[in-house]
Amino acid sequence: MRNNGEVSRTALTAAAARAAHLMVDDQPTIFADTPAYALLGDHAEELTAYHKVHGAHPILAAARATATTRSRYTEDRLAEAVRRGVGQYVILGAGLDSYAYRAGEDGPVRVFEVDHPATGQWKRDALAKAGIGVPGTVAFVAVDFENDSPADRLVQEGFDPSAPAVVSWLGVTMYLARETIGRTLAMVGGFASGSELVIDSMLPEGLRDEEAQAYVDAVLPVVAESGEPWLTFLGPGDMSAILREHGLEVLAHAHEREAIDAALWNRTDALRPSSLSLLTHARVP
Repeated sequence: MRNNGEVSRTALTAAAARAAHLMVDDQPTIFADTPAYALLGDHAEELTAYHKVHGAHPILAAARATATTRSRYTEDRLAEAVRRGVGQYVILGAGLDSYAYRAGEDGPVRVFEVDHPATGQWKRDALAKAGIGVPGTVAFVAVDFENDSPADRLVQEGFDPSAPAVVSWLGVTMYLARETIGRTLAMVGGFASGSELVIDSMLPEGLRDEEAQAYVDAVLPVVAESGEPWLTFLGPGDMSAILREHGLEVLAHAHEREAIDAALWNRTDALRPSSLSLLTHARVP
């Protein structure tokens, strides 16, 4: 949520990229976020129109590739954890994430959507306007990160700290100072043994390929001007270090190419994997 009370523009554009993937790109589908368009509400047509008209533009194609790949990777890890008996899913900075509404009342996990109080209210209003019901499996966890303890608020909303959980934290770390990232990781590191985390980061300059660098050169000044500057870039070594520092062990690092099944990159459209971001899968020992 922006300081002026408006929903984050980046949250909207990420949802628009997921929605546009189903409109613009060819098969195979990387990730089917079917409620995304409806959740965008009055912003839907404006934001997806860019993709419809300029779908092959490398910046827009890269946005769709990144948004869909990280969501697919995360929900694949969640599905694996569910098969092992994990029953809690914590989404940090939930924004317009739609997992719970696709899973419905029969979803296999209790979902805790953690976000700023105003963002959570904005989303509930968007769900109501779109006619999307909120399953009983969902808990909205309103956290003012300046004044509240996210761990305490989770427990108040029914989170069981003695049972393992899967935690996703996507599209956020680049907007935070490293110290702020560490505080949240310290909370996750205190979850029950066997809990897992999927987190992403923007790669630093020396680890980007040509396409990724072109994306950063184009987008970085725009997000800075809009009041949401990128502050932190983490490669595999830095990410491993900060996770270890806060009690988590790395299970895997994945760039876009290896984050999903290789067959999904056999494409006739403009989507291509790049070295723009890093996905990391970690756990609490």
